[in-house]
Amino acid sequence: MNFDPVFSPYASRRYPIYAKEGMVAASSPQAAAAGLEALRAGGNASDAAVAAAAALTVVEPTSNGIGSDAFAIIWSGGKLHGLNASGVAPGNISIEKLRAANPGLEKMPQIGWAPVMVPGAPKAWAALNEKFGRLSLGKVMESAIGYAREGYPIAPNLAGAIANSALRFKTQGSPVFEEWWKTFLPNREDPRPGDMLVLKNHADTLQAIADTKADTFYKGELADRMVADSREFNGYFSKEDFAHYDVEWVQPVSVNYRGYDVWELPPNGQGVTALMALNILKEFQFCQRESADTFHKQWEAMKLAFSDALAHITDPRFMQEDYREWLSPEYGARRAKEIRGTASLPSAEHPPRGGTVYLCTADREGNMVSYIQSNYMGFGSGVVVRGTGIALQNRGHDFSLDPKAANALAPGKKSYHTIIPGFLTKDNKALGPFGVMGGYMQPQGHVQVVTNLVDFGLNPQQALDAPRWQWLQGRAFSVEDRFSAEIARALAAMGHEVNISLQNISFGRGQIILRQENGVLIGATEGRTDSNIACW
Repeated sequence: MNFDPVFSPYASRRYPIYAKEGMVAASSPQAAAAGLEALRAGGNASDAAVAAAAALTVVEPTSNGIGSDAFAIIWSGGKLHGLNASGVAPGNISIEKLRAANPGLEKMPQIGWAPVMVPGAPKAWAALNEKFGRLSLGKVMESAIGYAREGYPIAPNLAGAIANSALRFKTQGSPVFEEWWKTFLPNREDPRPGDMLVLKNHADTLQAIADTKADTFYKGELADRMVADSREFNGYFSKEDFAHYDVEWVQPVSVNYRGYDVWELPPNGQGVTALMALNILKEFQFCQRESADTFHKQWEAMKLAFSDALAHITDPRFMQEDYREWLSPEYGARRAKEIRGTASLPSAEHPPRGGTVYLCTADREGNMVSYIQSNYMGFGSGVVVRGTGIALQNRGHDFSLDPKAANALAPGKKSYHTIIPGFLTKDNKALGPFGVMGGYMQPQGHVQVVTNLVDFGLNPQQALDAPRWQWLQGRAFSVEDRFSAEIARALAAMGHEVNISLQNISFGRGQIILRQENGVLIGATEGRTDSNIACW
């Protein structure tokens, strides 16, 4: 048969998935299966999360890799725990050094070694496994290692993403990116859905991480190889940058939205941006979703939240503002009063797009994990460390080269971070994890999912499937082509600049797991990508 696996002329329908013993929702069927294998081997929700996360570096390498950062919210022991495994800038980098090496540089580079920060994902896997896991790290990572060593068939959306990245790196002509070609496109031909991809170097590296509980990545041979490549290609890393790195256990923060507690992680992540918008929106009552007035208020609240977040969020050690003030009822009420009947123009920056993977897990004992990891833009920096399969993120691209900016580049500093896991509770009981990946779309996706669930009574699958909107800059919003044309015209009449998008990848990719009072799990997965739910 000759068909196009991404050609979709007819609307498709999905229903929520119900299960009792365990559930894994991920943006790849193989990753979801890896998490389920961990559960069925006697592991818990944290084991399943690490299994799926490690597998995603193999089966969705465009959006994340071994060189990713990660964040997680874990429900265990009747309470929430937060994990921040975002990286730090090299100790030898500075605005002055970058500008001296690149005369006329105005923004942080997107690719190459300059935007690479110490990756946190391998340490996140080890930390989650040590603190909450039941199986050994080696057992948990078996599936990921097998996918890499034996190969796997490329999914439709992945094939297109690799082809797009190839166009991005083809124009560079630099030896810095040669290992990327050797690893992902050795024949320099665009992949087709169903082609096999084998990543033997990736498999060896995952095995080494599993065997050493990630020590080799930060203090051993893999650290040495990353530093050696950095030095050869004019990067800024020293071995001390890796040896001194560790994850942070943090306390999640929340706002109460109409009786439901919505949880995010504190800065340097942008999760508080979603909470700020919800804090404003709870000042209004919404009668129906499909209404220009509803979307107008959501759009204005989102812009107001971003205007504060983009100006101030960075490594909390460098923040002058107390982000907790943004979550106060007074902030929400004050900002809500600024929303009028026409589109406003709050001061804010232009959010770039990004690539990320989100997954969530739940087990029979009530443990649940909301987990996200990313190398930021497609294949991150484009740098793959020679002979290792380690594709490195480009998180440093979000730093500012303005020394006066809150998020200015500095040695050892964490940048403003886009990836955010979410979680819902009610009356101090876990409802479940949720997330929408995709750069600066993420807090916007979180707001839309929460309002779809709470305000409009949509089931989890419909909460994900509903047509989405995305703030771009200024008064400009993009909406999916399924968005009501009549409502779009009404919003344009209110002063919004409305663009109808013919693609949906920029609108994020989400997953949800909710738990009923009787312990039954309800899962929903994203129709905008190669997502899947594995359960039993």
